[in-house]
Amino acid sequence: MRSYCPTMTSTETSLETSPESSSDPRTAQAPPGDRRRWLALAIVMTAAFMDLVDVTIVNIAIPSIRQDAGASWSQIQWITAGYALAFAAGLITGGRLGDIHGRKRLFLLGIGGFTLASALCGFAANPEMLVASRILQGAMAAMMVPQVLSIVHATFPAHERGKVFGLFGAIVGLGAVSGPLLGALLTEWNLFGLEWRPIFLINLPVGIAGLILGSRFITESKAPKALKLDLVGVVLVTLGLLMLLYPLTRGRELDWPVWGFVSMAGSIGVFGALVAYERRKGARDGSPLIELSLFRVRSFAAGVAVQTVFGVGLGVFFLVWTLYMQTGLGWSPLRAGLTGVPFSLAVSTAAGLSVQKLVPRFGRKVLQTGALTMAAGVLLYIWESERYGLGIAPWQMALPLVVMGVGMGLIVAPLTDAVLSDVPREHAGSASGLINTVQQMGNALGLGLVAVVFFGRIGDRLTPAEMGPAFVNAFEHALGWVALVMFAIFLLMFALPKRPAQHVEGGVEDTPEAAPSGDRERELVA
Repeated sequence: MRSYCPTMTSTETSLETSPESSSDPRTAQAPPGDRRRWLALAIVMTAAFMDLVDVTIVNIAIPSIRQDAGASWSQIQWITAGYALAFAAGLITGGRLGDIHGRKRLFLLGIGGFTLASALCGFAANPEMLVASRILQGAMAAMMVPQVLSIVHATFPAHERGKVFGLFGAIVGLGAVSGPLLGALLTEWNLFGLEWRPIFLINLPVGIAGLILGSRFITESKAPKALKLDLVGVVLVTLGLLMLLYPLTRGRELDWPVWGFVSMAGSIGVFGALVAYERRKGARDGSPLIELSLFRVRSFAAGVAVQTVFGVGLGVFFLVWTLYMQTGLGWSPLRAGLTGVPFSLAVSTAAGLSVQKLVPRFGRKVLQTGALTMAAGVLLYIWESERYGLGIAPWQMALPLVVMGVGMGLIVAPLTDAVLSDVPREHAGSASGLINTVQQMGNALGLGLVAVVFFGRIGDRLTPAEMGPAFVNAFEHALGWVALVMFAIFLLMFALPKRPAQHVEGGVEDTPEAAPSGDRERELVA
């Protein structure tokens, strides 16, 4: 499962439009009573839901894909890692392209491409084609996801975004519930003898509907000034991510070759060159791929670190959890999917409450409580697994999963609020792409850790009798690392502001005589 990161900022500027379209009433921010913006919200939420469901559906179907398609463990890893690599490498570029060419246009391109890639996944003739199609799917998701967040950011005024992102929190939980259940049911039913393929084909009607309705109801928006795509920046950020993430996902399979460590070390130099180039690019023409000025905003800089580490924990947990239940315990996809329902419901409930009720009163403490709560749930899960071993029942997992779900829900929605509350609106696309990129980097790092902390504990040649105990032991070991990640997040959260800007009494949102948005945005990055 991927933690979805809706964008919220606290500036009350009008919708950014291109100069050519500024006179067109369709490009102006919809008035509070306009139903079109709520229809647009429903469309982009559906796209977000499709993206979330796709990730969780794939996780629950991994053992079935391996058995039916004859995929190796390394190919199975690449079905998830390939998507993550393409998604992480393309997110910043996708956000910037939306700023330049229009968020609606890129959203439609992304959802159309995502739908096509889903069809290719569903009709894949072999594991290699499936991996390639998943990489394409990740690239198209990278075009779509930043536009989802930026369209919401540009369509709704700041004082309404708490309600909107509370809905996003509910969508996160609903996607988490629906994905495993849909994946389990579609795999168990074996519709038309297609085995696991309907888990991808189900995206086709949803994607086509989103494409048609989005073209009609979503309002176009762009950055307020003419920007250019930074091709050198695109090459450097993509190269740096690939040099870092590719060795992590292939390292164990290739017995950690020297070139992998050289590549990861070399990525530091590439990222250094990227920073130097982007600094010069910004000073020269104001159109860098990455707005380095964003890192002068304390909430954003601190939040990027938290989001990255959080992604590591999620990347480790969800993959090993699926393998533990289906391969280690021998459960069916349906039984595994139903076991995850309490977790998903807890995430959804806590996410909605955290943004609308808890954060306005308690601020940063809510996120820190979430980190400690999730760590407690992980430790409880380890204790339950050690106590019951291979005989553990789904109901015995319910308590630790609910505790973990509550903790995750307290983090997911308000974390994005805290990270992006002070980001200038003109950089909404870039900021959205960047924050999702660092989380995907964390997920990929988590997948790399899985090779060490999970598969590294399992022998290469196990008898059927040895398989179950080995997977249980490896699962408990991996959960220990997840608990350490949650404690690290708790400490990092001390660098976040005590309260996001829009929750500070007497802040700009609450002051009728607020400074002009342009002046305030300059102050935020000064």
